[in-house]
Formats: sequence, C-alpha cells, structure tokens
Amino acid sequence: MEWAVPIVVAIIGGPLVVVLQKLRKENTQQHAEARVLLNIVADKVDKVDGKLDNHINWHLAKER
Repeated sequence: MEWAVPIVVAIIGGPLVVVLQKLRKENTQQHAEARVLLNIVADKVDKVDGKLDNHINWHLAKER
C-alpha cells in the first residue's frame, strides 16, 4: 500500500502547484506594472520639487 501515497500526493499536489504558479505569474505582472507607475510618480515628484525650489528662490530674491 506504500505505492498509493505518492499517487495521492500527486493527485492533490498537482492542481495546487498549477494554481500557485498562476497566482505567482499574475503577481509578477502586477509588480512590473506597479514599478512603471512608481517611476512615473517619482518623475512627477521631481518636477514638483524643482518648481517648488524655484518658487522659494524667487521669494527669497524678492525679499532682498
């Protein structure tokens, strides 16, 4: 009866592995999309930072 254990494990584990691989693939795609969006946000923050620096410098120059 020892031969039945690997068969039962394969029957239960096989579909489980397929589902986990599918979820992992989707998760990888979502991470890639999130990375692109974070890069876009970082670029916009850098632009706002530059504009804010210019505006502060304008105020400082105006006070002199």
